[in-house]
Amino acid sequence: MTGRTHDLAALTALGAVVLVWPPESVTLGTALLAVLANQLGGIAPDIDQPTAPFWRNLPSTKFVGRIFSKLSGGHRFLSHSILGLIGFGFLFKLLLTVLHPILPTIDITLVWYAFMIGMVSHLVMDMFTKEGVPLLLPVPFKFGLPPVRKFRVTTGKVVEAAVIFPALIGINIWLYASHYTEIMTLLHQNLH
Repeated sequence: MTGRTHDLAALTALGAVVLVWPPESVTLGTALLAVLANQLGGIAPDIDQPTAPFWRNLPSTKFVGRIFSKLSGGHRFLSHSILGLIGFGFLFKLLLTVLHPILPTIDITLVWYAFMIGMVSHLVMDMFTKEGVPLLLPVPFKFGLPPVRKFRVTTGKVVEAAVIFPALIGINIWLYASHYTEIMTLLHQNLH
């Protein structure tokens, strides 16, 4: 999937999870950082690609991106597996723990969950592509949805642009329109 599809899928997943399991209390800072972490999680698995937006948008990091790609086994290898999910989750939790003293009002657990929701959404969305994902790495099998490869999507092609992306927009419209009252209550009660 393309970066914009991953961004929207991560936000859709976060919205759905928040509606099903609303947080008891959340500060505005935590909510904003959670959305940012979710978006980061939504693109984090593609860090194994030297041309990924993560490497392109940071100064002087293309070289680091190439090194990281080689160390991680290339695109759709370690970072697209359960081992990669655990590794990214551990490193992000460590980063949040280090940053917590300078961000004491931020609920780092909620921010971490938002990041992980983004990561999981990325893996699920990439399962719909022809390449699939090696969830059980080092087992050399790639999982895909549907299981028959020829029925899956080619990244960046018409099905992604004309079906999947609009479907995600539709899901968001439905989620927010059909749960408007709950969302407004959540915002009024929890954001302080």
